[in-house]
Amino acid sequence: MNQKFIPLSVPNFHGKELEYVTHAVETEWVSTGGSYVNEFEAKVAEYANCKGAVSCQNGTSGLHIALQVCGVTKDDEVIVPTLTFIAAVNPVRYIGAEPIFMDCDNSFTMDIVKLEEFCENECTFTGKGLINNRTNKRIIALLVVHVFGNMADMEGIIRIAEKYNLKVIEDATEAIGTYYTEGKYKNKYAGTIGDIGVYSFNGNKIITTGGGGMIVSNNEGLLKKAKHLTTQAKSDELYYTHDEIGYNYRLTNLQAALGLAQLEQLESFIQTKKENFEFYQREIDKIPGLRLLKFKVNIRPNYWFYAVYIEENYKINRDQVIQYLAAKKVQARPIWGLISEQKPYEGSQTYKIEQAKKYLEHVVNIPCSSNLSKEDATYVIECLKQPEVV
Repeated sequence: MNQKFIPLSVPNFHGKELEYVTHAVETEWVSTGGSYVNEFEAKVAEYANCKGAVSCQNGTSGLHIALQVCGVTKDDEVIVPTLTFIAAVNPVRYIGAEPIFMDCDNSFTMDIVKLEEFCENECTFTGKGLINNRTNKRIIALLVVHVFGNMADMEGIIRIAEKYNLKVIEDATEAIGTYYTEGKYKNKYAGTIGDIGVYSFNGNKIITTGGGGMIVSNNEGLLKKAKHLTTQAKSDELYYTHDEIGYNYRLTNLQAALGLAQLEQLESFIQTKKENFEFYQREIDKIPGLRLLKFKVNIRPNYWFYAVYIEENYKINRDQVIQYLAAKKVQARPIWGLISEQKPYEGSQTYKIEQAKKYLEHVVNIPCSSNLSKEDATYVIECLKQPEVV
């Protein structure tokens, strides 16, 4: 019998998804109106223990709004990571601002040692804020990404942000459910520590609405502004009066119905992904030349993506691993191409990009769905034990 295809990361619909979506259809509330939108927002805010949440069409639109409500303009610069999906950085350019690319540490998240070094040595802090010595522009914000469900060093990030009067935008699109288990921010969830955070419910995320996102914050003023902008900036809904340029970024009731059912299962998904991660780790660590990269010890991660590091002494390299697994009907992928090396960002300022390049050359993501069976995980491991050049 032919081996079935094992995908990288796919949805898991075993809850009340069909019930809720069917109800939305039967009541004919399928667009941006309907009770599920408000309920989903309230439930996400309750889960993340923050003051409020504003739904949006996807994580990218959420980040676009987050940058705007934090006051980023076309005359500003924003410090961003180079190692993440490009959708984290493109919204900076939507506004017309410029990104400054920072390296990652060994958790894939922003290197705060280099960040602080950059702020101290390459910038001047004035009454106008943090000024980039090279461009003479104001750096107004840090856009931090919690990569693969790990948590950036938020204690360090907030300390640096407070020192230099920077807004902190958390791209938690991969990290809903991740929280600190110790330290200053114990029990604080990814996305709720900075000024504003964003979750994604894309099809490959731990919970999904097909597409969709959520803006979260403990700042009620920012939430109110975000709601205003995502709903076409109506100052008078009855007479369709608009006081600024807004966006059609509202989540639909159908998507919210799906999301509500998914949120109800999030903790069970995380538990399953934890068990699969630990199984992978035990077995992969026995294979010479491979290691499964760990999550930070002071957090409860959501275990969204699993990253295998391919050492020089492994029989085949990164690209050969991906090709070999594909031939075995196992989907794997390389880590993202560094954003600072992409064509749209040629000439953008970078600062000591080193670790990110190393990860780019050596990391492969392997199947990690919340419905991944032990049988399938075992098959992936058996493939990795017998690598071949395809």
